[in-house]
Amino acid sequence: MTMSAPQISLVAGHGRAVLLGADGVVAPVRAGAVARQLGAARALAVHAPATLRRLGNPAIELLDLLELFAFVYPAQSLAPTPAGLARFLELPAPESLESAALALPEMAVLLLARLAAAKDTPQNRDAAGLAARMGAQGWGWAPFVLHALGQPAARADGMALRLWKRLPKWEDEAPRPPPSAYPVTSAEARTRLAELLGEGAEQRPAQGDFCSAVTEAFAPRAIEGQPNVVLAEAGTGVGKTLGYLAPASLWAARNRGAVWISTYTRHLQRQIEQEAARLPKGTQVALRKGRENYLCLLNYEDALAAERNTVPLGLVARWAPASADGDLFGGDLPGWFAELFGGALLAQIADRRGECIHAACPHFSTCVIEHVVRNARAADLVIANHALVMAQAVWGGLDDDYVPTRYVFDEGHHIFDAADSAFSVELSGTAMNELRRWLLGAEGTRSRAKGLTRRIEDIAAGDDVVARQLAQIIEAAKSLPAPMFGMRLDPELAPDKNPAEAWLRALRAQARARAKEAELNGASGFETDLHPLDPESLPLARKLSLAFEALTQPLGALRAHLAERLELEAELEESLRSRMEALIRGLQRRAIDPLRSWRRILEGLETKAAPGERPARVEFLRLEREAGTDRDIALFSHMLDPTEAFTQSIALPAHGLLITSATLRDGTDVEEAWETAEARTGASHLAAPAIRAAFESPFDYAEATRIVLVSDVNTQEIGQLAGAYEALFRASGGGGLGLFTAISRLRAVQARIAPRLEEHGIPLYAQHVDAMDNATLIDIFRAEEHSCLLGTDAMRDGVDIPGNALRLVVFERTPWPRPDILHRTRRIHLSHGNPRDYDDAIVRLRLRQAFGRLIRRASDRGVFVLLDPRVPSRLFSAFPENCRIIRSSLAEAVSGIKNFLAG
Repeated sequence: MTMSAPQISLVAGHGRAVLLGADGVVAPVRAGAVARQLGAARALAVHAPATLRRLGNPAIELLDLLELFAFVYPAQSLAPTPAGLARFLELPAPESLESAALALPEMAVLLLARLAAAKDTPQNRDAAGLAARMGAQGWGWAPFVLHALGQPAARADGMALRLWKRLPKWEDEAPRPPPSAYPVTSAEARTRLAELLGEGAEQRPAQGDFCSAVTEAFAPRAIEGQPNVVLAEAGTGVGKTLGYLAPASLWAARNRGAVWISTYTRHLQRQIEQEAARLPKGTQVALRKGRENYLCLLNYEDALAAERNTVPLGLVARWAPASADGDLFGGDLPGWFAELFGGALLAQIADRRGECIHAACPHFSTCVIEHVVRNARAADLVIANHALVMAQAVWGGLDDDYVPTRYVFDEGHHIFDAADSAFSVELSGTAMNELRRWLLGAEGTRSRAKGLTRRIEDIAAGDDVVARQLAQIIEAAKSLPAPMFGMRLDPELAPDKNPAEAWLRALRAQARARAKEAELNGASGFETDLHPLDPESLPLARKLSLAFEALTQPLGALRAHLAERLELEAELEESLRSRMEALIRGLQRRAIDPLRSWRRILEGLETKAAPGERPARVEFLRLEREAGTDRDIALFSHMLDPTEAFTQSIALPAHGLLITSATLRDGTDVEEAWETAEARTGASHLAAPAIRAAFESPFDYAEATRIVLVSDVNTQEIGQLAGAYEALFRASGGGGLGLFTAISRLRAVQARIAPRLEEHGIPLYAQHVDAMDNATLIDIFRAEEHSCLLGTDAMRDGVDIPGNALRLVVFERTPWPRPDILHRTRRIHLSHGNPRDYDDAIVRLRLRQAFGRLIRRASDRGVFVLLDPRVPSRLFSAFPENCRIIRSSLAEAVSGIKNFLAG
């Protein structure tokens, strides 16, 4: 028997809200009077933070149905709106605020009834004790949940929060032998593809041809240092994911080896995982991300000490046993969880860089991250991301010494950017202070960061060599910036005793001296050139370089000593041996490698390329500011062409790579287009030429799309820009994706048009405003066909929204590259003397990606709008040849969109 659910509900839109009272009457909420209208009652709501924000954040408490949903259906998600919850519960989706308010009590009753029906399942064995524990800390749903479970008097059970007691233990297995090298034939790949597609699948000849062509990446390597590389451009709708999964899965099964599939976005990682569900039973697939994405049980245990965390951690305790992999960000923990309880909590319970103590952790045997690592070691296909693969290349293996021989790089057009991020170096106060904290601990603040000495107490016990080396490390680490260094950037406020802080002060002085007046008076940070370097900074650079060397030497000696102990002391316990191996890796990656990179930067300051010469690296300063106050100064060092490092560290050691995307090439000349693709992917640095293959999209763009260039909107004036978005979104009746090149402009437009659109039944969601993660925003947009979504470049790439949910894409302006120092240098030296062409290629790539969101299947129909009257016609080659491009006024565009979408 379930306790009666609350009958009062509150639903808020933009500028309007309604309240379902205890009398069953829905009434509008009067401005500023919601607390008085509610009295002592707690109303039902969906997504309480968003509801309160739209009401002006009144001091009221709500019962959030999302919290109840997370308890009843752990590790499942939905669009966090009344319509999204209704669809999940198979109820009619409410079409107005009033109908939503009436529906919320029914949804609460149904959720509690379903919990009652499942009360005897293993998943709910500890649910009553956990709910009672959460109720003791004020969780409003506790009495209703306890009645649904048939235990209204259940006692609070703290044991239910102890996840490490409830999660399964992992077991080590023998390392996987190296794979063999048998090829996959085109015919075999096509046969596997047909099996994956199944009978009655839509016939896509280009998909079979793509599948056949990419098998060359899985052929045996013939010459050392010359991998089999295939560049394959596959237009939208070709079906490239299954096209490469077919030969990849065959190769993995035949050769008992792993193929690593790398993407740039989390969206595509999950999409590939879903497609991989079609593979034959027994194919092992693992999804890998960086360690910082996963739940850390030790950090979770620490967070339990604060009673304010009991409710959200209780929901985490429900989620973790049901989770596929313990991924807190972009996994099966709903993206709206962070907004309900604050993103800081998830960051607190995730693995934090450099702080893992591995086998010394009391929860090591149930660690979810170790589970993920071991699953990936045994997998046939590992779905990773470019950042993780690049990090593996930098470090020479992740968590172990395994390095793949076969890769698939989907979203291959992002290789340049991913390599740029992975192989760049940042020498800043923050980066140096993080290293100091890792070595010395928190230095007075409350934290689990105990420092190197405390972390290796048992390893150092009785070892005089380790003790001596630790003492040298601790003393040398004091040359790094101390806590609160940002308050000492002004030379008048601090002496130059600390060599790192003295260097930072010199860089700050140079940056401010070369800045524009507007930059100095502004609130945000800015960049300046590093060279020519102020001569007074060189002695400080030399002094800091010597300090880095003084720290590197004992760190290297400690690492070497531990390695020697592993070799000579056969009697070491397994747990201690594992910890020493982890510490050796940590010393190298967390301390020695960064220090050596920083030293190379400092030692190269005196021998820089002359003006006009091609530099190997691009270096510049960025003064970080907060509300107009200087907080840090950073020296950034980027490779001029980061694909050189990608080629050397990943491509050349591999045996085969497939690099694929819908937008690899640029230009109308075939040879020049392929040369552009090879330059952006690093294939131009290979000794042997890459195999080229291109497959056109099967869609009839002339029939399915229109491209409209609006000529009479001044996009510099926010009022006109907002009015244009409103008119276009109303013309399409929703289903519009608005893309922006600046977050500030996105926010300004959203604030103006959201209330007006809602009056016409068009909900508006926005990245950087709604504080949900991108995946959740896309889930809402995909589910609610009359909604619209505003976003930046993260929404431009890798988003798959087929059907009527996306029928209009509006770009606020031509997406020119940001004219910063790094781009300035690259366009000079990588453009082959044509800097304008270099810029144009970047813009066309961005336009192609944005346009590619519009038509995802043959029945789709949509309009692409660019609000820029100055867009040059030379950029039009970004679009398919047979597309109809129309220049028109805003009024003509509105009328045309209505007519076109009406068929």
